[in-house]
Amino acid sequence: MERGSRDSFTRMGTLGIEEECFVVDERGRPTSGTDELVYEHDPPEILADRLDHELFKFVIETQTPLIEDPDDARESLRSVREALVDHAAAHDFRIAAAGLHPLAKWRELEHAEKPRYRSQLDRIQYPQHRNTTAGVHVHVGVDDADKAVWIANELRWYVPIMLALSANSPFWNGFDTGLQSARAKIFEGLPNTGMPTHFEDFDAFDRFERRMLETGAIEDRGELWYDVRPHTAHGTVELRTPDGQADPDVVLAFVEYAHALVEALAAAYEDGTSGRRHRRELLDENKWRAIRHGHDATFIDRDLEGTVDLGELVDRECERLGIDGIKRVYERESGASRQRRLLEEDGPDALCESLFLQPS
Repeated sequence: MERGSRDSFTRMGTLGIEEECFVVDERGRPTSGTDELVYEHDPPEILADRLDHELFKFVIETQTPLIEDPDDARESLRSVREALVDHAAAHDFRIAAAGLHPLAKWRELEHAEKPRYRSQLDRIQYPQHRNTTAGVHVHVGVDDADKAVWIANELRWYVPIMLALSANSPFWNGFDTGLQSARAKIFEGLPNTGMPTHFEDFDAFDRFERRMLETGAIEDRGELWYDVRPHTAHGTVELRTPDGQADPDVVLAFVEYAHALVEALAAAYEDGTSGRRHRRELLDENKWRAIRHGHDATFIDRDLEGTVDLGELVDRECERLGIDGIKRVYERESGASRQRRLLEEDGPDALCESLFLQPS
């Protein structure tokens, strides 16, 4: 059984970015390509041991090298994306990104043959068979295990903000869901997903992780697919909230926000600040509002005394944390709105073309 350790948490403020993307043909339609790209051909050096696939043969995942300085995040992401696009092109594929591919129909697509995924398909059945989702995961290093769990607890309230800003998956299985992030709702059909509960400290989280493994609830630590979690192998707090994005500037805005949040919360922890033990049900309500309304969402405020719209929250967070990336994301057309507009105005070819991965 794969386990992490308290000893993994040694460094503060490092970054890692994982992106799940779609392998598509020259017209941007989903196609099985991960066998060729992951197994049959050696990838560029920067992707060695950092390229894998997900449940479906049209979903591929990359990881950046460890990013020591946040100022290097852009170049690291650009290098990985460029390598992936070039690797795919060399074998007659293209790469696209969104929370869900708007034309993907899960019954018509091939599942991966990796034993881990075959086991999940057998255990989980329908919810996993239809799981064509793709997201962005941001890891931020934390230098103490108890601090990491405290930060993860506090980050739960911020998860819906990031989800609302990232909403980029209105279509699933060939129809308009009426949601802004259908990906988030589809993914919640799996066990051990969504908004996690509060944990007292690292020992409490470690006992939970161990109990889930020992009882057969999960086969490895990685199957704790919550929106935010302490990653007990990498020594990070991992935010798994955003939909996939073609535009690197959007991803980098979330990286900037995640890093600033973790650093601010780490300072609050060190100052002895009392954490907020928000009920999971209220956090779930905020997440639902992000799923349904995206950029137009209004949330239950952090003090639980009223509501606040996303625009006001973005202004507040940018001023508080000294960032500006999420402000630019909020002010532009949302991914979900853009997908709907392109499909209506220009048709499916234009929609698929808009999702091609942009290295920079």
